[in-house]
Amino acid sequence: MKKILKRRSGEGYIDVCVLVVCAMLVLALVVRVLPVYITKQQLDTYAVELVREAEIAGRVGTETTRRAAALTGSTGLDPDIRWSTTGRIQLNDEVTVTLTLETDIGLFGGFGSFPITLTASATGKSEVYWK
Repeated sequence: MKKILKRRSGEGYIDVCVLVVCAMLVLALVVRVLPVYITKQQLDTYAVELVREAEIAGRVGTETTRRAAALTGSTGLDPDIRWSTTGRIQLNDEVTVTLTLETDIGLFGGFGSFPITLTASATGKSEVYWK
């Protein structure tokens, strides 16, 4: 019995099994975390497009609300939108939009799941002169 236990002929198989299990855990982690990075990129684009709409319209109002609804429909994101100012924005005055979205970075189902808050911000200048 001692002779059988001291033999190391099956050691390579165990190393390969441990390596495969570790690789699968890393792959599962990447699959669960990568969508959060994609959501952050979409949120950044959402903010830039919203502030561009405010620049062109020269105000924060119905135009920006319609654009936000269109972006929500196309991206599926529904962030909390906060503007630095509302109403008319005079030529060359700055406007900033800040978007916050809470998303769940769930690891392996319910285990290791926790919410994180994503924030995106964009700043622009009005292109409209109000008399």
